[in-house]
Amino acid sequence: MTPADREAANGRSLRPVWISGLTALALFASIAAWLSPLEPGVLVLQMAWTPQAFGNVVHAWPAEHLARYRAHLPFDMLLLAAYAAFGHLLVSRTALFDGLPARLVRDARWMLPLAALCDATENAFHAWLTEVPRFGVAHCYAASALASMAKWLLILSFGALVLFAAARSRPAGR
Repeated sequence: MTPADREAANGRSLRPVWISGLTALALFASIAAWLSPLEPGVLVLQMAWTPQAFGNVVHAWPAEHLARYRAHLPFDMLLLAAYAAFGHLLVSRTALFDGLPARLVRDARWMLPLAALCDATENAFHAWLTEVPRFGVAHCYAASALASMAKWLLILSFGALVLFAAARSRPAGR
């Protein structure tokens, strides 16, 4: 019995996993292409812990690049919804994590939804911080960067856990 047959027998349809995963991939690729002209790149802005570091990025962009960045934020909200759903569904509906300790499975199930919450927090800060110059709110810049760092750590941790689960689920000799 193939893994797909076993999952279907257990009532775990893979269609939502595929739909959410492909949607997340398509949105990510589209957003990456849309933001590719920005220099310095978006990751530099995401890790800007101070008003000065944030301002250095935003002021290096011409006005049309700042507008481009701000225009991507609603689409980024769709992306984070898609990757949150994908992570939760991958853990819940596939056999990939079968055999791992229950706590690890539970943690994996919530890693990408929690990353998406951090991403939404970062987006809210960035929408507000890029609207007009903001002075005297250094804590907002730090909170934004902290949300971004947490997002990336959760995404990378989920990826590592998927690789670990995949390595464990491989039959011996392959």
